[in-house]
Amino acid sequence: MLLNILLFSVLIICLITDLKSRKIYNKVIFPSLLLALLLNVILHGWSGLTGSLLGFAAGLGILLIPYLMGGMGAGDVKLLALIGAIKGASFVFATAILMGVIGGLIGLGIILFRKGFLQRMKSVFYTICGMKYGMKLRDAVGNEGLKKTYPYGVAIAGGAFAAFFLNGVNFL
Repeated sequence: MLLNILLFSVLIICLITDLKSRKIYNKVIFPSLLLALLLNVILHGWSGLTGSLLGFAAGLGILLIPYLMGGMGAGDVKLLALIGAIKGASFVFATAILMGVIGGLIGLGIILFRKGFLQRMKSVFYTICGMKYGMKLRDAVGNEGLKKTYPYGVAIAGGAFAAFFLNGVNFL
């Protein structure tokens, strides 16, 4: 119960700050991490600490490579690691799968509803048709389209909420 309250509190705070300022603050993550470790020890003993540390490592490992490649912010990585520290490795794996689905849907929505969608689709069509005849046409997607980002903490929080309400790992 206490761990669930901590999870929901952190997710709501991080969701709001990520939407508002595109940041997930360390002053939320680090105290919550210490509280998660402490609560897991109090509630479950040393096995709770082990499970919490394994969940932390799993959450960190899942987003570490995208972060190192520049596709993810450090706050997103720390948030997923914190989710693992609160609820454990199996929960963070379920969260990661759902996070990927939700993040993909958000990205697709951004592509579909961003200004100039019809022009981009027409350009893609002409490029594909031109390739059939060996023609080299200009790029269908401009560089400005590749630089668009969105707050991925929304997808992480959505994945964690979905994993919680789907009973974590029952769908794996």
